[in-house]
Amino acid sequence: MALHPEFPRSPYAPLIPSQRWFPADETLRSTAYEKLLPPLVAKIREDVYAWRQKGYAGASATSVSLLRCWFDTEHLIESADGSLSPFRYYFAQREAVETLIWLYDVRRARDKFDLLRFDASGACSPGMFDEEWPRYVLKMATGAGKTKVLSLLIAWSFFHKLYEPDSTLARNFLVIAPNIIVLDRLRADFDGLRIFFNDPVLPANGHDGRNWRDDFQLTLHIQDEVRTVRETGNIFLTNTGRDRDVTRPSSCTGMATYHLARHRSDRHFESRLSTGSSRRTM
Repeated sequence: MALHPEFPRSPYAPLIPSQRWFPADETLRSTAYEKLLPPLVAKIREDVYAWRQKGYAGASATSVSLLRCWFDTEHLIESADGSLSPFRYYFAQREAVETLIWLYDVRRARDKFDLLRFDASGACSPGMFDEEWPRYVLKMATGAGKTKVLSLLIAWSFFHKLYEPDSTLARNFLVIAPNIIVLDRLRADFDGLRIFFNDPVLPANGHDGRNWRDDFQLTLHIQDEVRTVRETGNIFLTNTGRDRDVTRPSSCTGMATYHLARHRSDRHFESRLSTGSSRRTM
């Protein structure tokens, strides 16, 4: 399972599909590459690579503005000693964000039938998946920077919903950590929405004619500390250990509405947030 001889050594360098690592000897690349990767990966990687080369053609204006700001712009961030240091997102982070945006914005993949068009294995069928709602999964290695990817995608969904008239995305987000340790790490990043302002997540006001920073109005709710739910947008941060029973809807759509719908009263959200039922249902 050796690396391709031209595989880049820098974590920032774009990866060409024909040079990607895969779990076999290089001599098998031409015959077994697609079969040895997760079923949807090979075709999506190739298409996203081609889309990137074409300057994100076909994406919404909001998506293009954000992608160019995040990945085609030089950034300086403040270090602990007050000095400014160059900052770039890793290519793995960039590709993860680009892939989800491409699936939604360009290919308009809205359900399992749309996604299964990218199956290179021939072994997947719609009957293997029960859900009727869109599910996009990003698999990233430990240390690859999943929290930064999460912050970028939250911002993208928020602005897409705000600026694109036909957007079906959300400005309310339920973030479920796998355990209390990860929850504490997420809290350190999300408290005060610091990750959105310390990292170059939010473009400057005036970028492509939008007031991005002024318009980014999200309220953070952590575990039982549920504050007033705002019409502008909310992040609910909790973990899978919240197993208290609540009356739960009978469908995934109902569960999403239960936690995130705009018509829920502030009084409802003042009660404790439990995700035990959410996890078992969703």
